[in-house]
Amino acid sequence: MDPEEFRKRGKQMIDYVADYLENIRDRRPYPEVEPGYIKELLPDHAPNKPDKWDDVFSDIERVIMPGVTHWHSPQFHAYFPTGNSYPAIVADILSDAIGCIGFSWASSPACTELEMVVMDWLGKMLDLPQDFLFCSGGKGGGVIQGTASEATLVALLSARTKMIRKLLETGDYIDQGQIMPKLIAYCSDQSHSSVERAGLIGCVKMREIPADDKGAMRGSNLKLAIEKDKSKGLIPFFVCATLGTTPSCAFDTVLEIGPLCKDEDIWMHIDAAYAGSSFICPEFRPMLNGIEYAMSFNFNPHKWLMVNFDCSAMWVKDSQLVSDAFNVDPLYLKHDHQGKIPDYRHWHIPLGRRFRSLKLWFVLRLFGQEGLQENIRKDVRLAHEFEDLVKTDHNFEIIGEVKMGLVCFRLKGTNDRNEMLLKAINEDGRIHLVPSKFRGTYFLRFAVCASGTTSDDVKFAWKVIQELSRKYLSDSSNGNI
Repeated sequence: MDPEEFRKRGKQMIDYVADYLENIRDRRPYPEVEPGYIKELLPDHAPNKPDKWDDVFSDIERVIMPGVTHWHSPQFHAYFPTGNSYPAIVADILSDAIGCIGFSWASSPACTELEMVVMDWLGKMLDLPQDFLFCSGGKGGGVIQGTASEATLVALLSARTKMIRKLLETGDYIDQGQIMPKLIAYCSDQSHSSVERAGLIGCVKMREIPADDKGAMRGSNLKLAIEKDKSKGLIPFFVCATLGTTPSCAFDTVLEIGPLCKDEDIWMHIDAAYAGSSFICPEFRPMLNGIEYAMSFNFNPHKWLMVNFDCSAMWVKDSQLVSDAFNVDPLYLKHDHQGKIPDYRHWHIPLGRRFRSLKLWFVLRLFGQEGLQENIRKDVRLAHEFEDLVKTDHNFEIIGEVKMGLVCFRLKGTNDRNEMLLKAINEDGRIHLVPSKFRGTYFLRFAVCASGTTSDDVKFAWKVIQELSRKYLSDSSNGNI
């Protein structure tokens, strides 16, 4: 493909993408294929000679699209949103063309410096404490990770290194081999599975703290667990608090947990992967109160801030504590300006990194703070609209409090009937939902995901749910199930 053909085919693909996104309502949100379907559509070896572009292009619809889950469909209400916008797509084209591997400032100065600037922009939009920002002149700053899972792991490993070094300096331990078996971290039993995985990768014990009736980790329960573990000779070193849990969008009580962590010299990390975007709205910012006690904070612009995956924003109060945990500095990576500006390879697991700040920069500039705030407010309004619809039907009940763009609801009665309803909804195919469970109660999750979701889409989803629930209830009462 030469430059002229690239111009032609690129325009063709841009048109295809625009048509796909603008007409996505016409596609079933969840595919009907079975595992292994692509193997039956493609040869068992790569072509020896180049294929024609027209054949490749036609295979998008023939091979790929039948197996795509359309996350940006207004009828897709599963999981949480994944961001998408034309400015972010265009920025990724530029990033792919530049193709830099930004592991250090010298490897591409713009890649490092733009990231520093946009992370400060975003931090100011969230009204983060100054010591999380580069512009403070202190040790803090922001970095774009790939996912919130990576951010949690980086925070845990940094906290582990900090505690090990502190204990070795006391002279009470000969080496870290004596310390590692005693280290223990904490999270809510409603935390994302990636927190538990971080503990597995970090080779440390992870204690799950039972949540309260609202799904939140409380400071009192955490304190009891810490005291009990310390009495056994264990060493608490890390707490992951969640703002906007995956099962039900619950908020851990950071204002209780933070002071406890400060008193115990425990690293508190805040995972706000989904809900964090909403904190750019002044009315939602109080949910982040207590951030001043955290050593690190993370949320995903690629969920609810119109930025395409992957873009997970993480801030730390002391970047030296992070780089100390990951600093491996061979001669071939050194450069003359080392130490004057961050080398982001020391801030995360991978060495190489994409020019991800470009799409964040494009989105922040082309939407502006007001445009991003309005999209979040619109989604929250739609969630409350769905909540109100559910409340009109005496057969259903709301689970928990609707604070963001997620509504948890269920048919009154047994878990089995809700499992049957969800099965009917997803087999019907007009909308797509996933379930969750809290203290043994099975329920359905309705998330406002696509940025193009409207009130009509919410009403359509409720119409489908009511239609299928009435059919189920009728069949059940007639003994047909």
